[in-house]
Amino acid sequence: MKNEMTTGLEKWQVLRTLSERYNCPWVEYQESVTGPQFLLWKLDMAKLRAEGWFPREVRDGRATVIATEPGPALAEVVRQTLEVAEVEFQVTLPEDLLRIIEHNQDLNPGFPATAGRTPLAKVRTYLAARRSLFAHYRTLLAKSRTGLAFIRTGLAFITIALLFLRLVGAGYYLLMEVPLLISGVIMVYDGLKWYLPARSLYASLPSCVDTGATGGTSVLEARKEHLMPEFMRSGIVPGAAELRSGWTSLSPVMRRRYLASDRTDLAEERTFLACFRTRMAKARTGLAFTRTGFAFISLGLGLLRQFKTSNWLAFDLGLIVIGAIMALEGFFWYLRGRRAGVEGLASVRKKAKMSTIWDYFFPHNHALPGCEKNPMVLPVRSSHIPGIWATTGVALERTVLAERRNVMARLRTVMARARTGFAFIRTGLSLFLIGVAFLLSFKDTGGVGWNIFSYAMMTTGLILVADGFAWSIPAERIRRQFPYCYGNMEINIPDYGKSARFWQKVVFSSD
Repeated sequence: MKNEMTTGLEKWQVLRTLSERYNCPWVEYQESVTGPQFLLWKLDMAKLRAEGWFPREVRDGRATVIATEPGPALAEVVRQTLEVAEVEFQVTLPEDLLRIIEHNQDLNPGFPATAGRTPLAKVRTYLAARRSLFAHYRTLLAKSRTGLAFIRTGLAFITIALLFLRLVGAGYYLLMEVPLLISGVIMVYDGLKWYLPARSLYASLPSCVDTGATGGTSVLEARKEHLMPEFMRSGIVPGAAELRSGWTSLSPVMRRRYLASDRTDLAEERTFLACFRTRMAKARTGLAFTRTGFAFISLGLGLLRQFKTSNWLAFDLGLIVIGAIMALEGFFWYLRGRRAGVEGLASVRKKAKMSTIWDYFFPHNHALPGCEKNPMVLPVRSSHIPGIWATTGVALERTVLAERRNVMARLRTVMARARTGFAFIRTGLSLFLIGVAFLLSFKDTGGVGWNIFSYAMMTTGLILVADGFAWSIPAERIRRQFPYCYGNMEINIPDYGKSARFWQKVVFSSD
């Protein structure tokens, strides 16, 4: 019936007709039409949408309610819900009531409840906690690498002590051999205490999941918040892209909602990259273990070949077994860390090709067809008094700074990949040199099997070196494109009560 009545009529005529029909004032959507927040927190907004009403004011047992179809039945629903004695109606159109409810939920048209700035701030808090967790993991991994250094040094002390005992026997040499042995055992024990907790983190490390930002047309949501939050993305909101394309015609609060969504998407990317850096830190830790393992394998094999079988056979085999365990342990970490490095670089390259926050709101004129005649009008005009643009300007400033943090996070990811590539190179060179040493030292006495072993070590080392250069060279090329590694950096301190040319600057020196 309403569709037939509104055909061909202006909106104000329709509202006036509804006002006369229901004998109550009419109201249309405006951002100034709000309800009592303390009450709205308690109400089910989805239920209000279904029932077709919204409380505008509640005072002294009397409620002023906006509705699409006022009547006795709805009045009874309102009285029971709000626990009031009297109900005063104001009539509006269904689309206006929907926008009034969405606006009071801090939502742009068509967006789910999770798109409000408060829910988005909560998601960003969860993401910040996840990044702190990754930073904690990286600290433990750095500690574990220090523990591995203890283990390597301790095993070296033990090996030296036992070699002296093997070559020169006991006697007065025990004054040197025993302290070395005891020191080595203590260092191995202390190193294991630092290393084992980091190893146990592998199973608890959250996966690196990118839900795929869509430029503010979908919403990042957190699920299972009482446990380990899981992040998922809503579907594309119909009409959201078209609404955003008219940025200059949006109200300040609508712009701020999009900016809040942008900051949440940027926070997700920083978290995503932090996960990759953590997994690459694991790979570097594993490679440190691998290098140590192959050193012990080589030492054990060298002693076995030099002294043949003897009473020290168990010691020689023990060195080989310990080295093999350490090498396998390191490669277990290396393989997954390598995958993280590949995915991390792909993510950085993908994000670098996407539009920035300035491209959304202040497109370059050369990117717009016909821009010479119709340049884009900036959303700030000289007639705007201080304060009108201030809140939205601060939100835009926060979003731009968040994007700068993302640029630096991409740089840190690229440089972490380069460090991991250098770890590949160090490990590869170690294996290659060990293989060369075996090949040269035992070329006359070694059989075909030993030669195969030596060549396999050399080949594996060269592969790792080549892989390391494949990681480090592109990372170095990307690093040079960023302005954060050298020179001075200036940042404006915005004061939206003044013209931008009067803003102060703070300078960060590269020194």
